[in-house]
Amino acid sequence: MRTFSTQEVAKKLGIAGATLSRYISSGKVPTPKMLSSGGMTIHAWTEEEIENVRKLLPKIANGRKTRYSKLREKQKAQPKKAVPRKTKKK
Repeated sequence: MRTFSTQEVAKKLGIAGATLSRYISSGKVPTPKMLSSGGMTIHAWTEEEIENVRKLLPKIANGRKTRYSKLREKQKAQPKKAVPRKTKKK
């Protein structure tokens, strides 16, 4: 069974290696098997783990929310009220 490093997996998934490492440390992605070699710790990914992460990626909310996206979320959450209309006098 072949294993892959975090950098190789990130390249296969189309994301940066630092991003994948950040997802692992924050718990958004399950931690793969860890190997120690010469004082370094390396994650060893299998094909099944890579496919599992590939399915999880669209569900992970990445990036910061800007003030504009926060405002849009606030506006969506507020219920819309009926606007009174003016009537024409005859």
